[in-house]
Amino acid sequence: MTTLDDRSAVVLVHPADLPGPAVPGIPPFAADFLLDTTRAAFNLVRHDVPRRFPKIRFILAHAGGFLPYAAHRLALTVFAETGRDLDSILDDFAGFYFDTALSASPAALPSLLAFAKPGHVLNASEWPFIPEVAVACFNGHLQDAADHITDIGHRNARLLFPRLAEAGH
Repeated sequence: MTTLDDRSAVVLVHPADLPGPAVPGIPPFAADFLLDTTRAAFNLVRHDVPRRFPKIRFILAHAGGFLPYAAHRLALTVFAETGRDLDSILDDFAGFYFDTALSASPAALPSLLAFAKPGHVLNASEWPFIPEVAVACFNGHLQDAADHITDIGHRNARLLFPRLAEAGH
C-alpha cells in the first residue's frame, strides 16, 4: 500500500470467484462477485487503508457490489470493532470510486448516485466479457440519470486521470 500511495495509484478492485464452492443454480457473477467486492471494500475500511494511504484511489467494480445498499450496516460493524467515528467510516465507504458495469439499473443507479461522493461514479460496460445486449440494457439506463450523464460518461474519469484530459483523450 505504501508503494501505491507513493505513486498516487488508481486501483481497480474487480471481483473473482469466492474461495468456497458456488451455490448450485446461482452463477458466481450473479451474487458472489458482488459479495467479493463488498468484502474487499469492507476490509480496506476496516483496516483504515483509505485514511492511512490517502493518495490511493480505489475504483470498485460493479457499483461496489452491495456496498451502497449495506454501507450503514457495514459501518456499524467497523464502529463496534474499532470505535472509530461512524461518520468518518461512512465517508470512507462513500469515498471509493464506483464503476457502472452491469450496475446502471433503475434501482441500483439512483442508489449509487445517492451514496457515492460527487464525481466518484464512472462509466464502464464489462464488454467484451458480457453480451452486447446486456451492455446496451445497462447503458440504456444511464439516460435515466440525465443530470449526471456527462459526469459519468467522461468528466469524472478525466478528473481521476488528469493526464488523459491533458492529452485530449
